Amino acid sequence: MRYMLDTNICIYIIKRQPPQLLRRLANLAQGSAVMSVVSYAELCAGLEIQSVHREQDARVLALLISRIPVLPFAASDAESFGVLRAAVRDRRRDTMDQLIAAHAVRVGVTLVTNNEVDFKDYPGLSVENWTNDGDS
Repeated sequence: MRYMLDTNICIYIIKRQPPQLLRRLANLAQGSAVMSVVSYAELCAGLEIQSVHREQDARVLALLISRIPVLPFAASDAESFGVLRAAVRDRRRDTMDQLIAAHAVRVGVTLVTNNEVDFKDYPGLSVENWTNDGDS
């Protein structure tokens, strides 16, 4: 099985916690976990707006993407976004989350997130939360 890591999961990995998430990730075969270019864009934006440990955090982000491949967003992913956006018309939903959900559905992976509510009711989207003690 392959997994797409949501932005918040990538941040947890960078911070090296919680332990159950790190254990779950360590047990995966190399290449089983990927990240959407949308999450990578969010991480890059977060890096740009900070100044305290920017160089160190840039190195950590580079190390993360060397181990967690970044999948590009293709025209077919945009079409998937259109389908999901039409299916769940709640305007309070974050567009970046919708793009990540569409990307995960189109490439056929399970999305790993700690924000399960943000990804609720998207047709065809499988979601897991690895930050819980039960490793759902």
